[in-house]
Amino acid sequence: MKLKAQIMDEAATNRAIMRISHEIVERNKGAENLVLIGIRRRGEPIARSIQGNINKNEGVRPPCGSIDIHFYRDDLTVEAGEPVVKRTELPFPVTGRDVILVDDVLYTGRTARAAIEAVFSCGRPRTIQFAVLVDRGHRELPIRADFVGKNLPTSHSELVEVRLPEYDGETGVFLMDLNK
Repeated sequence: MKLKAQIMDEAATNRAIMRISHEIVERNKGAENLVLIGIRRRGEPIARSIQGNINKNEGVRPPCGSIDIHFYRDDLTVEAGEPVVKRTELPFPVTGRDVILVDDVLYTGRTARAAIEAVFSCGRPRTIQFAVLVDRGHRELPIRADFVGKNLPTSHSELVEVRLPEYDGETGVFLMDLNK
């Protein structure tokens, strides 16, 4: 795998997350009924950043949790064996709330579908909205993001890599070539 281009540096990534935070509050006419749920792995720190931005801008700190969607995926293969499932951490009820699912990259839509199913296994939210840092296209399911940091058309031979300090020691979005 070879680096093709840096799409967003740390400042651009932070601006995109800030814009998403503002759009979430605007669309929901405030933050009082919001809960944020990061899809493990990289959706978690992005959800926490959105939480911090909303708290800073609105004076309201929406609850923030995370879910692991491995048991809800429809594309696990027999070769995958038993998926390693991390704990779902939702220290708040989702019933009647406006749930904002947060992930790093939207690609086929299968992760988002699995996340929606996982949320419904925890209760019946009023709404589920979806925020992603990067939408790279190539949907296989009728899924769209409500809040997008950057639309990035890609080919199937490319990979969008979101790097975050919690996992990678740096912040940015990179386009990788899978054929090299």
